[in-house]
Amino acid sequence: MSYQDQIFAGISKLDKELNKYHILDKLEKQTGVPKSYGVLGAVGIYLFLIFLNFGGIGELLANLAGLVIPGYYSLLALDSPGTADDTQYLTYWVVFAFFSVIEFWSRAILYWIPFYWFFKVIFVLYLGLPQFNGAKLVYKTVVKPVSAKLITYSGRTPSVASSLKEKVDAASSATTTGASI
Repeated sequence: MSYQDQIFAGISKLDKELNKYHILDKLEKQTGVPKSYGVLGAVGIYLFLIFLNFGGIGELLANLAGLVIPGYYSLLALDSPGTADDTQYLTYWVVFAFFSVIEFWSRAILYWIPFYWFFKVIFVLYLGLPQFNGAKLVYKTVVKPVSAKLITYSGRTPSVASSLKEKVDAASSATTTGASI
């Protein structure tokens, strides 16, 4: 299969996926532009604006990509019956917050990295899209070792859930027996 056939197959697959969104059908009828071309064009313009970063718009668009796409998948995960996707997006938000704090404190250095916002968008999409599950890898290799050093108590890692459960149990037994807390 030639590259051109692969591209047309990908566009056809994208077009079938976009059939779920009726507003795109209306837009296609009004403009005469196939919805897959419109979406690809919008994504291209979006990435081009981030790449050029006119007036600091790259930062806004990069952070928007880091919030909107994973936010959408997080809302879907909250309504799903399983917990695997909940864990995946909780991990994403922990990693995103970790890197946002680092980014805040190193902004003067990051200013000198060419196309930083463009690379950030690629990194955030790698972290947030379920196809890649990048947040899990970054959490295990970067965030967890750092947080394990910071969250220690008497040489062991505290279990917040177990200590909270102990406090709740103590409070509930004290209220049922009439003792003071």
